Amino acid sequence: MRTLLFSLILIVTGMSARADEAAIQSVIQSQITAFKQDDFATAFTYASPTIRQLFGTPQQFGMMVRQGYPMVWRPGQVDFLPLKTEPNRTFQDVMITDQTGVVHVLRYTMVEGEISWKINGVQVLQTPQVGA
Repeated sequence: MRTLLFSLILIVTGMSARADEAAIQSVIQSQITAFKQDDFATAFTYASPTIRQLFGTPQQFGMMVRQGYPMVWRPGQVDFLPLKTEPNRTFQDVMITDQTGVVHVLRYTMVEGEISWKINGVQVLQTPQVGA
């Protein structure tokens, strides 16, 4: 009986993690889609309350993204890497190839909101060097 209960807990936990991963990736992809359309008002809705308070308006948020994260504003290709979780922290690493072919790895810090996941920050982890 204990083995069955433990197995059910693992199954439910795994299903929950996959659901969270899908929801998180959907939020990030939706924000990127809004950026590509210069729809900063919609992109702003995917940001956490902390980020929205920090930038104040969708226009200021959009200016920061255009200047600081051009690979997110105008990506060529977006690939999701494995979701990372730590106690009280969830990260989604994303590999973005910009329109010039340069690869960037970004870490999205996610927070669970009342209704859905929100983006609480983005950190550029690396831009791999190209060499012979």
